[in-house]
Order: sequence, then C-alpha cells, then structure tokens
Amino acid sequence: MKIAWFCIPAHGHTNPTLGLVRALTDAGHDIYYFSFELFRKKIENAGAVFIPCDGYDFEMEDKGNADRVGKDQAFAVELLVSSTLALDKMITEKIVELQPDVIVADSVAYWGKLAAMKYDIPFISSTTTFAFNKYSSGYMKHGVVETLKMLFSMPKVNKQIRRLQAKGYPVKGILDIVQNDNDTNTVVYTSKYFQPCSDTFSDKYHFIGPSIRSAVDTYEKKADRMVYISMGTVNQNREFYHNCINVLGRTDYQVIISMGTNTDHFDDVPDNIEIYESVDQMAVLEMADVFITHCGMNSVSEGLYFGVPLILFPQTPEQDAVARRAEELGTGFRLSSIYEDDILKAVKHVTEEKSFKQGARKVSESFKNSGGIKEAVAFIEGIVH
Repeated sequence: MKIAWFCIPAHGHTNPTLGLVRALTDAGHDIYYFSFELFRKKIENAGAVFIPCDGYDFEMEDKGNADRVGKDQAFAVELLVSSTLALDKMITEKIVELQPDVIVADSVAYWGKLAAMKYDIPFISSTTTFAFNKYSSGYMKHGVVETLKMLFSMPKVNKQIRRLQAKGYPVKGILDIVQNDNDTNTVVYTSKYFQPCSDTFSDKYHFIGPSIRSAVDTYEKKADRMVYISMGTVNQNREFYHNCINVLGRTDYQVIISMGTNTDHFDDVPDNIEIYESVDQMAVLEMADVFITHCGMNSVSEGLYFGVPLILFPQTPEQDAVARRAEELGTGFRLSSIYEDDILKAVKHVTEEKSFKQGARKVSESFKNSGGIKEAVAFIEGIVH
C-alpha cells in the first residue's frame, strides 16, 4: 500500500504520528511524508520517504507567524489556503508519479485533504488535537474581537476559495476545507474518555490514545515532591519563570524547569531548582508529582498518561480547550495568575488534594486501554482493502 502523508511544520502535530508511521512501514507499506526540513531526520527514522515542502512561500516557517496561526483563526485560514496554492504544482506532480492508495493529512494540513478531493483518493484525517464538530467546538472559545476579524477577513478568504476552484479543487466554501464530518475517516490521538462529546462522533473516528515514546534519559528524584514546569518550546515569559524560581526556591520541593528557547539567564538559582533548555519529558514525568503546563495537547496527554496532576496555564484558544477538558475531568487546577502567591497556592493545592491524582489516573487508564497504534494500522489498511 502506498500512503501519501501530509503535515504542518509543528512538533506537536508531527511527533504523535511517528509511531504509527513506523508501524505502517514495518508492516510493509510505503509512506511518502510531505513535511519540512526541520523534521526530515525524525520522519526518515520512522521509515518513511521524506518529501520536502520548503521553498514554496510557506510563511508558517516563520515562528512569529506560527504563533499567530495558533491565535488568529482568520489569518490561519487565509495562510493555509494560500499555502495549498503554493504547493499545488509540486503535489500534483507527486500524486501523479506516486499514485497513492490513500492520503493521510493532519487536520490542519488542508492541502492534503484538498489533494484527496481533487484526485478522488481515499482520505484519512490525522487529528493530534481534539476532534471538533458542532458539539465539541464549544470548547474553543473565540473572543468577540477575533470573531469580528474573521468576518472582516471573509472576502479575502472567499477570494482564495475562487483561486482554489480555478485550480480544479471541488470546494464550495471554507467549511469544505476546515470541517470534518461524521463521514470523514479520522484517527484521533486521544481516548474517547478524554475527547469532549465523544458520543457525537461516528464509528469512522478511531480514538487510539496518545503516542507515548519510551524514556531515554534518567533523572534523580531528590525530594519527596517534584514539580515539573514546561511552557512549550517558544514561551518567553520571563516574569512567569522568575516568579516560579523565586517562590518555589523557598520550598523543599525539587523543581525541574524545561525553558525551551527562552534566552534569559537567571542568576543565583536556588539549589532545589534545575533549569534546562530541554529535557526528556517522559523521564521527568515518570517521577513528577505535579506538572505546570501551557496545555499543549501532547504535553497534557503525556502528563496524564503518567498519572501526573496538572496546573493549567493555557496560552491559546486550542490550549484553553485542552485545559477546560482537564478541569472537567478533575485532573488539574487552572493557574489564576503568575503572581508568586498564586503559583505556590496552586502547587500546594494540587499536591495535597488527592482527587487530582485520582482524576489523572482515570485518564491514564483510558489512554492505556485505547486501541493504540495496532487499531490505527488495521483501520488504515481496511480503508484501502
């Protein structure tokens, strides 16, 4: 079986797919993975043939724009439609050359879905966030200002739709691109239990649980309680980190901070605080007692897989949706501010209130009892056969 796989240039959308890609290639299937140079090594290590999408005026490579995509829905739609047009010639040539049996595309790599529509090839959506329909979309709270921006931008989006139609894409409007319905074959990397409104999705949606890799590094647990803090790879909130270091440095907790690309230097760090640019998150979460997180879907899934209660500090609407679901299931507590007193109160509350640990364990069990990669492989194979 030949599979054309499309993804966006984001770690959080690429990493969850790699275990499934490896399983499919191990089963003898050929995967041609359309992505970006940054991810070439990971994709090739998973056994796929890497096909570069760089150099096609794809603005999401810029970190500022990538951040804006997460916060500005109108900008995201216009950018992704424009990107489809930029990639059109290359994708057309590759589809004709490869003749794939099925196309798998990330839920926001719309050019993959559009290629499947244009060439009438079976399509599977790879959804690394929650699956969204008219019921679960209520978890994405967009403000009035953002809604107005979306409305004002629609003439531009409609112009892009007309350009797509001129290139032979059978789309009537923006919903044809951005919305999956109950007839869309979909792999979702979470459990039915953690997925909001999971009973409203058809059996074409396979909730396989998160893709969790094995720990590689080892860390020493040096205290009775260990607090892990990670706000993603590009967070630059110096005040937040300063307050965490200042207030938790006066406690007997062991604190591990993964600071990502934050370029700030912190002097006189207390002995109980360990600061890294990056850590082996699986290894740290195996020991952690509480996880302060920006609520990226992967980070929350990894924390809950290991049964770690969460302190929730979302930065985007998508992350807020994840935080809301974590709150509902009693797995975490939302940080009310970045003031020192609120940080310390949150840590004490989550570590001392046993219900958070119980909630996290329940989600962990749902993840481990999902069908996993084995179910996803059988599902994808069944689409073609």
